[in-house]
Amino acid sequence: MTGETGGGSGPQPGSGGDGGDARRKHGSNTISDVLRLSTEYLAARGSETPRLDAERLLAKALGLERIDLYMALDRPLMPPELDSARALVVRRGAREPLQYVLGEWGFRHLTLNVDPRALIPRPETEVLVERALVLLEGRDAPRVLDVGTGSGAVALAIRDEHPGALVTGFDFSVDALALAAENAARTGLEIDLVRGDLFAGLPPGPWDLIVSNPPYVDASEIPTLQPEVRDWEPHEALTAEGAVAAVARGAVPVMAPGAGIVLEIGIGQAGATAALLGEIGLVEIRVTPDLREIDRIVEGRLA
Repeated sequence: MTGETGGGSGPQPGSGGDGGDARRKHGSNTISDVLRLSTEYLAARGSETPRLDAERLLAKALGLERIDLYMALDRPLMPPELDSARALVVRRGAREPLQYVLGEWGFRHLTLNVDPRALIPRPETEVLVERALVLLEGRDAPRVLDVGTGSGAVALAIRDEHPGALVTGFDFSVDALALAAENAARTGLEIDLVRGDLFAGLPPGPWDLIVSNPPYVDASEIPTLQPEVRDWEPHEALTAEGAVAAVARGAVPVMAPGAGIVLEIGIGQAGATAALLGEIGLVEIRVTPDLREIDRIVEGRLA
C-alpha cells in the first residue's frame, strides 16, 4: 500500500504549526482548532472532502454526532481525546478510506461494519436494491440470491425492506462471508451465507430473484483508480474477467419461471449486458441510471 503511515510533515491535529507547543501548554486544543488543523492536513494529502472527513473523524474520536461538534467548538480536548483524533486523521491522511477508518458506514436504512475484507457499500448499489425490491413486489416469501455478497449490504437491505424474503448471500471469500455474518448479527437480520465460486455455477434454486454487484472493473484500470480504492479495497472484488457474464449465464438454470435478475455494471457496459440478457432468453430488459445519470443497473425476467 502506498501513502504515508506516520506523522509526516504538515499540520496535524493538535500540532498547531509553530504555535502548537504554546497551545498544548495552555490546554487550548479546542474542537475548533482540531477541526481546522485536521482539515488542512487532509487537504494537503489529497482528500476530496477534507472538512467533512475531519468532522466525521473527530466525532468518532469523541463519541459524538457531527452536529454536536458545533455546539461545543470552544471545548478543549483532553490528551487521550487528542491522541485518538490524531490517530484517525493520520490514517485518513495515508488515504485509507474514510469508511474503513470509521469502521462502519450507512447503506439504505442500515449501519454496517466495513473493513478491507470487502468493498465499501456505495450509493450506486442502493439503486440495485431499489430495482430488486420492485421486482419482488407482490411476492410474499421470495427466494433471493445475492451473488458476491461481500459485506452483506445488498442481502441485508433486501431482507430488511422485504421482511418475507428468504435471502442467501453467496461469495468465494471466507473473509467477506465472516464480515457479512457480523453484519447480520449487528442488524439482527436473518440471512443464509454460502461459500462458492460463481464461475463453477450458482447454488441450486429455484430462485425468484438473483441480484449481483459482481467484479466489473477492467484489470487495466486498477492503476488509474483513486488510492483509496487501488491500495485498500480487495482487488478480487473489483476485477474478475467475465464475472458479469458468468452471473448472467449461471442464473438462467437456477431461476424459477418469471424470476428476475438485477445486475450492477460498470460505465459503458450497459448495452453489452442488456444484449447478453436478451441472448440468454430473458425478457423485459431494463437499464436504470444511478444518481449521476450513468447507466448502472441492468435487469431482466425469465419468461
